[in-house]
Amino acid sequence: MQTFNPDLLKDLYIPPAGSHKGQNGKLLLVGGSPLFHASPIWALEIASKIVDMVFFASVSENLQIIQAAKEQFKNGIVVQEEDIDYYAYEADTILIGPGMEREDYKVSGLEHLDSIQAIKEKVDSEGEKTYFITKYLMHKWAKKRWVVDAGALQMLDLNDLFQLNGQVILTPHHQEFERVFEITANSENAEKMAQKYNCIIVLKGKEDFVCSGEKCMRIGGGNAGMTKGGTGDVLAGLIAALSTKNELFLSAAVGSYINKKAAESLFEKVGYYFNSSDLVREIPGVMKKLSNL
Repeated sequence: MQTFNPDLLKDLYIPPAGSHKGQNGKLLLVGGSPLFHASPIWALEIASKIVDMVFFASVSENLQIIQAAKEQFKNGIVVQEEDIDYYAYEADTILIGPGMEREDYKVSGLEHLDSIQAIKEKVDSEGEKTYFITKYLMHKWAKKRWVVDAGALQMLDLNDLFQLNGQVILTPHHQEFERVFEITANSENAEKMAQKYNCIIVLKGKEDFVCSGEKCMRIGGGNAGMTKGGTGDVLAGLIAALSTKNELFLSAAVGSYINKKAAESLFEKVGYYFNSSDLVREIPGVMKKLSNL
């Protein structure tokens, strides 16, 4: 088991002088639902501070999602569902799951639906929509880099991971890990599942464990202020943004480290009394300090 070495920050991509719009990363986030129509905003906001272009798409028919996104998210493009494939083509990384609903039951082995329109017409349950949308996009855009979080992670068909050629990060907390893999959440099992499904797993907790099939890294730090809702969305957006221009294991490990260091920085100012929006605002300054820019 390795412990995170801050020297890894030196390996992060830095936008070069003279670069142009779009050259420093493009991210597509697919998320939101009638129940959680504002949940993706934290992920979107932190990503917009790191990459050149952030696109947000929601496939729900509830127009409240799109309206709320346009009102709250000013630093990127809100994408209509019929345009998702165009922006998936443009993106370096696809982050799916923040704000998407899940079912209490497992879904597997159902007919593959080959378009967003077919999913809208044939599927009523929001949780099952999450399953079908994730499957559809993974099949069509298998060559992209992926970060799978929250609702999409909990509704994931694990067999779909094999077609992504290892270019995928999963970000479960302990309960999500046990739901998805049906095995106890610990670093040893995270490494085993990462090897079995050819993916990278960020097992979130008091200590985060970032595991591939070849290695596992411990990231300590943070504090109890991070138990508040939305901090996982911030982490998913941060990791996904970094992954647009960096190797995936590095993105996952550095993202976890930065997120925890930002929480520690906030603790020095306000104790445990901060929220996810505070974390989004704190991360850029912490990144600058840690990167010696």
